[in-house]
Amino acid sequence: MLLEVKNLYKKYHKRANYAVEDINIVGNPGEIVGVLGHNGAGKSTTIKCITGMHPYEEGSISIGGYDLMENPIEAKQNFGYVSDEYTLFEKMTGYEFVNFMADIYQVKSSDRKARIQKFQQMLALGDSIYKPISSYSHGMKQKVSFMGALIHNPKVFILDEPMVGLDPHTANQVRRFFYEHSRSGNLVIFSSHNLDTVEKVCDRVYIIDQGRILQEIDMAAFKQTGCSLENYFLLITQRVAKV
Repeated sequence: MLLEVKNLYKKYHKRANYAVEDINIVGNPGEIVGVLGHNGAGKSTTIKCITGMHPYEEGSISIGGYDLMENPIEAKQNFGYVSDEYTLFEKMTGYEFVNFMADIYQVKSSDRKARIQKFQQMLALGDSIYKPISSYSHGMKQKVSFMGALIHNPKVFILDEPMVGLDPHTANQVRRFFYEHSRSGNLVIFSSHNLDTVEKVCDRVYIIDQGRILQEIDMAAFKQTGCSLENYFLLITQRVAKV
């Protein structure tokens, strides 16, 4: 098991309601796991707790066998994270930023060179990687965020709305990488409201609504039912909204 979230509770203010409550998520080697929900359902809050960006009131999170509270550095060394609100050092070039991330994760020179070339080709960055990040489009900045998160070949790759801002060709390349990375014994977990992407690539899906997990779905078994994920998702979220 590469990720285990147990009984997670998070609120933003003491007197507020819980933003997420009793969240339980498991991620195993070789899996692509999706966290699916409408905007405001609690997806990003859950992801930000998993990455250590947000503290949480109750529960536990283990990444790569390390408890996030007790061993935060070891836990964070085991994942790469791409946010929906990426933050980059815009005075750097893309190449400088990726090397900066490689330095943080202590990636060997030989490894980083090969990985930079691989991702540069996969994401079709070309010579733009040597230009200042401040000159990049939204999609280009997203691509460099991917490279920075993956330069240390993390066991767990965590993404929040990963396809936002990517052109169709690059999005397809990223999906292929999800398969490659997971089938190498790693875990890919991402939040999304894009039903098509989730249905195409995920092995398991957690549907979250109003801060709670409504259902865990094994996609191989689900596809045998002949039901579309979109119809099923709408059915159960509308049912909860009426309660």
